[in-house]
Formats: sequence, structure tokens, C-alpha cells
Amino acid sequence: MTLSASPTAASRATVVIYSGGMDSYTLLHRALREGLEVHALSFDYGQRHARELEVAARVCRELGVPHQVVDIRAIHALIDNSALTDASREMPDGDYAAENLTATVVPNRNMILLSLAIAKAVNIGASRVDYGAHGGDHVLYPDCRPEFVEAMNAVAGIANFEPVEIHAPYLRASKAEILADGLAMGLDYAETWTCYLGERLACGRCGSCRERLAAFAANGVVDPLGYYSDSQRPAPAADGQRPDPAASGVARRGA
Repeated sequence: MTLSASPTAASRATVVIYSGGMDSYTLLHRALREGLEVHALSFDYGQRHARELEVAARVCRELGVPHQVVDIRAIHALIDNSALTDASREMPDGDYAAENLTATVVPNRNMILLSLAIAKAVNIGASRVDYGAHGGDHVLYPDCRPEFVEAMNAVAGIANFEPVEIHAPYLRASKAEILADGLAMGLDYAETWTCYLGERLACGRCGSCRERLAAFAANGVVDPLGYYSDSQRPAPAADGQRPDPAASGVARRGA
């Protein structure tokens, strides 16, 4: 979904909010295919799955895309009321549902990230910010819903002398539809990280892993990412931290 006009010929640059996950990986390549000057922007906000930042950096190096990782861990105490930012909390398992995954909501995260991305766009003369919110997030995350994105887009148009468009092409798409788009582009999803736990392999149990696996199953494709098997999965440590085992086999999940 595009919420305003496309960039003019005089300004063919965009800032892609790039987490290293499936959705933003697909979004990044989509912007590149448009022939835009792409600037990837990632954020370290103290997330437990900071491994996604390593993946994002590697992909951008391979693509030759300018990539900036902004360290905003100074605000961690403002947004630590979430299982994604507090390692002492147990990460809920199961499919996305308000009953068991409200604990993964990071307070005001996407408003913060979008505001910073808009600032960068203005700073470098880009007319667009690409944002990978999608329809599967609507049930749980208010800051991924169309109403939020539309409101932020309106603000982005008046907050600076230069208006910036928030471009969210997957706003009403499912994870499976995003994956289908990426597979049609020939993308390698081994170059992404989805799991909410930043271990050496994906857990296969958290809502993010389960949504990913369901998307691959819907497309009849095997997920190339490595997952713990039930026998290999480490138990949580006594302090709530999940250990990163020194060695483990790789299990693959898919259709």
C-alpha cells in the first residue's frame, strides 16, 4: 500500500527501516528493484534478538547498500516492559494471539523508529521511508495497523519543510503473500532472522517463528533457516536467560 505519490525524478532516494527479518528483507529488495537509491536503517534498542542486526549488516555489505545501525539503547529503560527487551521474562510460545503474545509489545516502538527514519530521510534529501508493517501484525500490534500508518504518514507530510512519504506496500498483505513476492524475486530467506530469541538456531516455538513457518508451508517451500529440534532445544537458564549452546545440529522446517 502506497499512502502518497511516488518519489519525483529529482528525489529517488528512500530510507528502508531494515530489521533483518523477512518482511524488511523483502521490502529492501523491492525498493532496489524500483531503481531507488536505498539507505538501510536499523536500530539497536536492546532487543533480545539483536542477532537480526548482524544479519542485516551482512546483507547490506553483500548488496553494497549504505547501512546505518542506530544505537538507541539509552532509552531501554523506557521500553523494557516487554519480553522482547527484558531477558528475565519468559518468551511466550504459540501462534500470534492477544492472549499469549501481548507480552511481546514494545511500548511505542514503531512510532520511535519511524520518527528517526523520517529525520534521516529529511537529512539526506530522501522523499520516502519504507516500512514493512503487514496485515498479520494487525491483531496484536497497534503500531502496525493501517490507522497508525496513515496517521504517521500525515504527520510526516507536515513535520518538516520537506514532506516525507511513508511507503508501506505490505500493509494489508499476509506473511505468506510477502514471502510469495520475495520468492518471485528469487530471494534467499536464509539471509534473514525471525526468531524472537537471539540464539544460534531459531526456536521454532515463538509466535514469530510459527508465523514464518506457516508462510513457508503456505507457499509449499522448505524454510532454509536452521531450527532447534525438540531434543536439541536448550532449557532456559535459572536467571531467565536462554543460553547459546556451543554446539548443536541443524533442523530445517518447512512445508
